Amino acid sequence: MSLSTSKPTPINTIYCVGRSYVEHIHELNNGIPAEPLVFLKPNSSIITGDTLTLPDFSENVHHETELVLLIGENKQIIAYTVGLDLTARDVQDVCKTKGLPWLKAKGFKGACWLGEFKPFTQKQYHLSLTINGETRQDDSTEKMMYSFDYLVDYLDNLYGIQTGDIIMTGSPKGVGKIERGDKLVVRIDDDRYELRAQ
Repeated sequence: MSLSTSKPTPINTIYCVGRSYVEHIHELNNGIPAEPLVFLKPNSSIITGDTLTLPDFSENVHHETELVLLIGENKQIIAYTVGLDLTARDVQDVCKTKGLPWLKAKGFKGACWLGEFKPFTQKQYHLSLTINGETRQDDSTEKMMYSFDYLVDYLDNLYGIQTGDIIMTGSPKGVGKIERGDKLVVRIDDDRYELRAQ
């Protein structure tokens, strides 16, 4: 899959950072990690466009609005967009209780919605999400516990960042359930996307 940057780049590995906003950690009653909590999503979970298809196996799919970074040559951040890390929370809770991997909860088909990538600028980004006109998430990446460069270095030291990797940098507070038929508006700064869940 190629992205709309000045030089199309195929997506490689999808790194997801969990628990990177303190307020989000508190709302889920989790502990603050000593280092970034990282998990992966398969490339097959990526979707674009205006439709979110919720999985039949979950009764509690949550939205998590996130800044997404695209890595180019020489391990540089070259582009950004907004993304939704969809989470089957009921499935994830069972996995946590049993000490099992989160793949079914985080990596199902359509679990990684992405907006359009644009050239990256080193600044703070504003993220927001409304569902049926109600504001659910509205926050700034300024509240992230980790800087963009720190995340790149951390992932590179452990796993070896490569061209085409993307980093979902974590979600601010306000995550919640999506129902079939919901109308979502996802924003990053002045960019706006209208989506519908089915």
